[in-house]
Order: sequence, then structure tokens, then C-alpha cells
Amino acid sequence: MGEEIKSYSYEGIKKLLARLGQPQFRAKQIVQWLYQKGASSYDEMSNIPASLKEVLEKEAPLHPPVISDKRVSSDGTRKYIIRFHDGAETEMVGIPSKDRLTVCFSTQVGCPMGCTFCATGKEGFTRNLLPGEMVDQVMLVQEDFGERVSNVVGMGQGEPLLNYDNVLAALRFLNSPDGLNIGARRITISTCGLLQGIDQFAREPEQFTLAISLHSAIQETRDDIMPALMNQKLPALKRAVQRYQEESGRRVTYEYVMINGVNDDAEHLKALVHFCRGTLCHVNLIPVNGVEGTGYAPSASDASALFLKELTSKGIEATIRQSRGADIAGACGQLKNAK
Repeated sequence: MGEEIKSYSYEGIKKLLARLGQPQFRAKQIVQWLYQKGASSYDEMSNIPASLKEVLEKEAPLHPPVISDKRVSSDGTRKYIIRFHDGAETEMVGIPSKDRLTVCFSTQVGCPMGCTFCATGKEGFTRNLLPGEMVDQVMLVQEDFGERVSNVVGMGQGEPLLNYDNVLAALRFLNSPDGLNIGARRITISTCGLLQGIDQFAREPEQFTLAISLHSAIQETRDDIMPALMNQKLPALKRAVQRYQEESGRRVTYEYVMINGVNDDAEHLKALVHFCRGTLCHVNLIPVNGVEGTGYAPSASDASALFLKELTSKGIEATIRQSRGADIAGACGQLKNAK
């Protein structure tokens, strides 16, 4: 039994079929069946020869995932737990609005980063997700809503840049005309700020967008919130962002979780303004969501408003994110496979 088909990139599928002596167009057909039509078995692929289907069942088995739990928020957000054939589970969130449907998908089962405000980190790390397992999350949400997904964000469970090759393969399926054909600028990954990964991502030809979990521009505070990054200093992160922008020409989003009494005072605001200078950026201020055992509470609304006013007055684009799905544990930092 070979590697499952969901482990392959588009180029990998082409090479697999070439090895099997198939014409080039077969790869396109199979990708369309998997990542456009959502086939759950090779039997559904009506334009694929029966002899090839039989070979593929052995060489690259196809295992469809299932939704093991679904919750619907009062604001229309839907959170899902998806189970894969090996029993591993992760989560994705569908976020509808008037003119778009956004899917927040996971890139790993669990997360090794251990950020102190995040429920996922408390659950630990199980494994990386395969390219097709990430695309499956988006397709299942699209099917459940009965409308086309317009935007995707890799902001669910996991650190995308620790699963780089698989994540990039998934993004390319999402962007491909043979897949979901979502515009590259509507596809975002969110990283804790791994320097090597940022440098690598800058060199990719697609216009995928990047968000960086900053959460504090004061080293000591950031080390407390994001202990896995204690050996990574903020000046090095800023230089990586500047290299990214020199290479790609794209701005970044800094995600800043507002935590009462932790990172929301005048000193932290001044440091944030200083960090932003010299980079093309947008700051997303996110009131921290409730996670059992953290002891964290969201900043007062006037503190968030002050941050927004000060950043804007300094010519730095900023918004306050309106939390969605908190009542079903589907908001930022709350994903932990709870049923």
C-alpha cells in the first residue's frame, strides 16, 4: 500500500501518474475530482479508466474525512471537528458575512508552540496535516454552507510554517483553477513568526498573504505569552518582515491579542508603534477570548479604542477584530477539539 493521495502536491500527483505510465492530462482530472468536485472515492471519478482506479487504490489510497462534531453560533459562525482515517481530529471554522464566506482551517493536529492564551497549545501536538486534509476542511465547510468559499485563513490549530511544504501544497490546490480557484490574495497564513519560514514564504511566486502573531513588542512580555519563541528576538523578527517586504512587495498583518493588564498599557502601545515603523503593516487588535485556566481577561474597550486611535494617528493601519463564534469555542485561541 502506497502513500495516500491526500499526501501529494499537484506536482507530486503529476509525477505519480507519470510513473504509472499515464498521460499528463490524468493529473488534472484527478485533481479536479479531489479538490473541485470533492470525490470521496475513486469509483466516483467517471472519466478515469477502471484499470487506473484499481492501481490507484493500491498505490495512493483515498480516505475521505468525516465531520465528527458541528456547532452553530448565535452569530452564524459554524465550528466543526473533522476526523481523519487514522482517528486524528482537528477543527475548522466557517465564518459567514454579507458578501463572503471565510474558512479558518487548521494546519496541524494540535500545536507545539504553547502560547499561553491559546487552548490549542494546551492540548499539545499530534501530527502535521497533509495537503489534502487541509483542502478537505475548506471543501466540507463549503458543502455544509451550500455556497462558495471566498476567503481562507490558516489560523486554526497549528503553526503553518512548521508544516511548510504541506501547507504550501494545500494553498496551491486552493488557488488552482483545477481546485477551488480562490484568489491568492484571499488566502492567508498566520505564523508565530518563524524567521526561516518567513524568508522562504517571501520567495514564493504567488501573492498569498501573511499574518504574524505579535501580541507584544516588548520582549519580556512576548516571551511570557509565547514561550516557544524566547530565543527569537523582536529586532530579528522585524528584520525578517522587512526582508519579506523587500522580496515580495506585500504588507503583513500583525495580530495583537489585547489582554487586560498584560500588554495593553501606554508602555506596550509605545513599543507597538515603534515596532510598526519601518514596515508596511496592518495591526489587527483582538480582544482575548476566554480559555479555561489562563487567567486572562480581555482589555477594556477604552484601552482597545486608545490603541486604535494612537496607531491610526501615527499613520499605521489598524482595526479591532469583532470576535465571532466565541459562544461555541470557535473564536481566536479557543480551538481544542471540544465536543
